[in-house]
Amino acid sequence: MENLPIISATNVVKTYRSRDVVVHALNDVTFEVSQGEMVAVMGPSGSGKTTLLNCISGLDSIDSGDVSIAGQLLRTMSDDALSDYRASSMGFVFQAYNLLPVLSAQENVELPLVLAGNSQRVAREKAVEKLDLVGLGDRIDHLPAELSGGQQQRVAIARALANDPAIVWADEPTGNLDSTNASEIMELLVRLNKEEGQTFVLVTHSEDVGGMTDRIVRMSDGIVVSASDETGDFSSVSSMDSGATTATSDSSDS
Repeated sequence: MENLPIISATNVVKTYRSRDVVVHALNDVTFEVSQGEMVAVMGPSGSGKTTLLNCISGLDSIDSGDVSIAGQLLRTMSDDALSDYRASSMGFVFQAYNLLPVLSAQENVELPLVLAGNSQRVAREKAVEKLDLVGLGDRIDHLPAELSGGQQQRVAIARALANDPAIVWADEPTGNLDSTNASEIMELLVRLNKEEGQTFVLVTHSEDVGGMTDRIVRMSDGIVVSASDETGDFSSVSSMDSGATTATSDSSDS
């Protein structure tokens, strides 16, 4: 059955406290992502975008509410089980490519596969397959320093896809790229989304990037304020009327 929710967040609250400063990073956030959908999460700096991605992917804990992935409540999973689930069923792409400089493109993609328990042979085969998928079949032996920024991000994407994850999370995947490379990376992600049927959730500042996705979720002050369908029509999905005072000094959140 198509278009079933694969990601569901219900009344999610996340608060950071540092001395006398309280930051309401997520304030009663509720939304869903359908299987196979490509969604962009957008909003100004400090709006809670990256915090939302970290919380619904299980990288960070939440204070209250529920997050479920493919029907599995994250709060019912142990830390080890959640870590294993992320390794087997999720892929992550970040603004910083996070490639190990002393490893080749192939070895960078192989590493998480080996750490996940795959044999060296299987890891090598999957790495070559994914690098070919992202158009780097002729660059597998190159070190990161021998690759352009766009090519390094393609290696990072191949690494995220290595275990054929159901969900790919991407935090500003084009943030370090020029407009030409950014467009090429987004065209690649859109193609992979359509051809492989994987679900993509992207955090981005770029309206151009957001416009290439199926739907945009907009955030402000830790609240989802609107969502758009494929036609770009917007509808309110979360009330701005909240008794909580929201600080916007979350400098780690894009």
